[in-house]
Amino acid sequence: MKKSTKLKILTDLIAIPTVNQNEVAVANYLQHLFQAHGLTATVDEFAPGRANLILELGTGDHVLGITGHMDTVAVGDETAWHYPPFAATVDGDRIYGRGAADMKSGLAAQAIALIELYEAGKISGHLRFLATAGEEFGTPGANRLLKQGTANDLDALLVGEATGGDVVYAHAGSINYRLISIGKAAHSSTPEAGVNALTPLVKFYQEEARLFQDLPQDPILGTVKHSVTVIKGGDQVNSIPAQAELMGNVRPTKVVPNSQVIQRLQQLVTQLKNDFPGNNLELTIIHDFYPVGTAPQDEFIQTVLKASQQCFGKLDKRSVPKVRTINGATDASVFTKARPSLPVAVLGPDAWESSHQVDEWTTISSYLATIEAYKQIISTW
Repeated sequence: MKKSTKLKILTDLIAIPTVNQNEVAVANYLQHLFQAHGLTATVDEFAPGRANLILELGTGDHVLGITGHMDTVAVGDETAWHYPPFAATVDGDRIYGRGAADMKSGLAAQAIALIELYEAGKISGHLRFLATAGEEFGTPGANRLLKQGTANDLDALLVGEATGGDVVYAHAGSINYRLISIGKAAHSSTPEAGVNALTPLVKFYQEEARLFQDLPQDPILGTVKHSVTVIKGGDQVNSIPAQAELMGNVRPTKVVPNSQVIQRLQQLVTQLKNDFPGNNLELTIIHDFYPVGTAPQDEFIQTVLKASQQCFGKLDKRSVPKVRTINGATDASVFTKARPSLPVAVLGPDAWESSHQVDEWTTISSYLATIEAYKQIISTW
């Protein structure tokens, strides 16, 4: 495939807005792309505009899974962007746009690698390409594939998130939670007549900062990361608020699993119910994603690392790709529920640090290197 064609595929994908929806447009694009090269992919539209895409290649008992997600996060304040978020602007070696790094560059690289290997007659094993919906919020696509049994027989999984050529062998889990407080409204001149819904949430915020301090550190993933990220309450300055809510995120590790984190949260809420009997408190776990970890010396991790070092090592002024960990979660958190010991490697192009940011970008050079690395990994494995 010509370099210009590879770039057009990526810019086409970035130009399709998939902010927490509309993945079916990307799925249809990829299906037509595969079809033009003699491959048959299935689009599974499971809700209006929401779809997964599945492509089976080759045969054999050992199945290599290759996955990427088609959605992106929101743009935010579009006036803050120097490059329009869906214009896929090329400036030197960089391509700018929402999803350029996270993760339409990895997704395009995966599709192109499969096409080039197929047309070269170099598919000698069993491959399953899974393009998912909703990875950024709730993972409905990956969970649907899990329920369908799509991940049950995988022997290894390659995730195409942006890593700049490094190989991620472990990442934290992710728990999103909401705490709702119901009090009683009153005029602010007589606060004793009401029950302020904000009061127990303020106490929760203070206690949450110390909630996980005594838990052990994971030798690979480090400490449990946690943050209260949203607080809402009150409608008018001279009224006692009758309802308020708080939301937060916790990143569990292998040493401190999701169940232990949730237990700590529930214990704190129980304590607050006793301390503030006038408030009705309700904790809801919105998302519950598990940590993922593979030994860095695992054969699959080393196969991916070798391919990345060979392909990214050809780029000017690049440090040698290395193995590392991240705190961000991926769809692997879902797929490993079927096989907890599933070897998982995350590898993709630039630039992880620009993900979710204004003027998100990737580089053409890393994108092309990633295609070659994927081809080598698939051929070797």
